[in-house]
Formats: sequence, C-alpha cells, structure tokens
Amino acid sequence: MTRLNFGYGTNGLTDLRLPDALALLADLGYDGVGLTLDHMHLDPLGPRLAARTGETAALLGRHGLGVAVETGGRYVLDPRRKHGPSLVDPEPEGRAARSELLVTAVRIAADLGATAVHCFSGITPPGTDPGTAWRRLTDSLAPVVDAAGAAGIPLAVEPEPGHLLATLADFHHLRALLGDPEPLGLTLDIGHCRCLEDRSPAECVTDAGPWLRHVQIEDMRRGVHEHLPFGEGEIDFPPVLDALAATGYEGLTVVELPRHSHAGPEQARKSLEFLRTAIREAAAC
Repeated sequence: MTRLNFGYGTNGLTDLRLPDALALLADLGYDGVGLTLDHMHLDPLGPRLAARTGETAALLGRHGLGVAVETGGRYVLDPRRKHGPSLVDPEPEGRAARSELLVTAVRIAADLGATAVHCFSGITPPGTDPGTAWRRLTDSLAPVVDAAGAAGIPLAVEPEPGHLLATLADFHHLRALLGDPEPLGLTLDIGHCRCLEDRSPAECVTDAGPWLRHVQIEDMRRGVHEHLPFGEGEIDFPPVLDALAATGYEGLTVVELPRHSHAGPEQARKSLEFLRTAIREAAAC
C-alpha cells in the first residue's frame, strides 16, 4: 500500500501571508501544500514573478514541503466575475486569457518542482449548446496540454459540480476529444464524488486510479456542493483512504476548505489529526 502524502490548500489560508502559511503546515506535519495562485499568494500576474517563484521554491525546500499548483483563485483574471473568464467563455479573448494563465501556471509549477497543475472547465455560458462548449474547451486546453508536456508537468483537470466538465464520465469524454494526450490527468475531489457521482467515493477513487494526478479532500453531503470540515458531512473516510493507497497514487492529497480561511490554522490542525486517525482505522480493518 502506498503511503499517502497530505497537504492543505492555501485557498483555505488566505488570511495568512504565504511564508507564514508554509511554516504553519510544516510545523503541523503536512507533507505538502496545494498552492492556489492568487493575488495574496504568488500572484501569477504580478511583477517579479520569476524572482517570487524562486523565493517560494526556497521556502518549500526549507520546510521540506511538496507542492501542487492550483488555479482556482476566484478573481485572478476578472475582479467582478468569479472564475471568469473560463476556458468556455463566449469571448475568444477571455478564453485566451484563461489559457495563458494556465500556461503560466505550468511554468511556475516546473520552477517549483510541483507534482501537478490543477484546472477546471468553467460553467457553460447561457445559450451555449454542448457541442460548442466542448469545442471551446478542447481548443482552449490544447496549448496548455502542449506546455505541460514540454515541461514534464501533469495537467490535472477537475470535474466540478455545475461546470461543463462535472463528472468522471465528462473527464473521459475530454480525454477522447483530445486524443488521450499523455500529460492530461485528473484532479479527483473526494467531496464531489459524494455530491454527484453515482458510485461511492471509494469506488470513484478505484475507478479513477489510472488517471489520478492530484487529489482534493473534504467532507460533503449528497446533492449539496458545500466543502465541509471532516465529520460534518456524510463521507466514510477510512475506505476512501484505503482505496486511494491501493491505487499507488503518490501525489498530494490536499484538504480543500476555501470557505474556512477565517479559521484556517485550526482547521489545518484538526484536518490532519482526522486524516491520520482515518488512516489508522483503515489499517485496522
């Protein structure tokens, strides 16, 4: 069984400066960090990006933390539209801006020695037929896949409730449309599995095993897309972690609590304690 490597997402630590967030996670015993590129944490659009990336790489090395680059910052490109523009935006300029941001994320990931770059499709705009939306997505992702291949960094697409690419079946549809390129992999969010997939979260993990490049984890309830602290939802975690270890997945499993930043340090502490207990319970079964 593969040892799982736990991380915590900086989108749940937005009240902390990045150096303080990394020091906290190292002190708590995390193996790594899910680093969301945003205005408060390694702004991908700010000045001196190369220098700041180098400084971040040095901090990660000093603390012995692995890293995955996440691109879910809410207002990175548009200060008035959450996650806008997306890869399926109606305007070509908007789609190009999102693609360019993801290519920049790939370059940052390469400089940090990251395990993967995470991304998602975006919501289908009103009045857009599915065929058009999927063409926009594949066209927008093509240069990002190429950049990921050149950099040797996996591109991990996340099925997101409410988005064009919402389920594991949608991920496989994208793979087929793109010709199953080697750099393209999957971000599996365990809570999303409980929220909308037909199979249990543990079964989803097993099914997704060959394509796993990044994992996010939190509690959730059926049919409600709300990221919850562990123990506040409906997921039975020992079987999930057992299934994840059985796949041989060696990347980071990142706690994803973006709406709990006000209590980030305490949530980070409690989350790692919960996961370690669940690992012990899985081993005892």
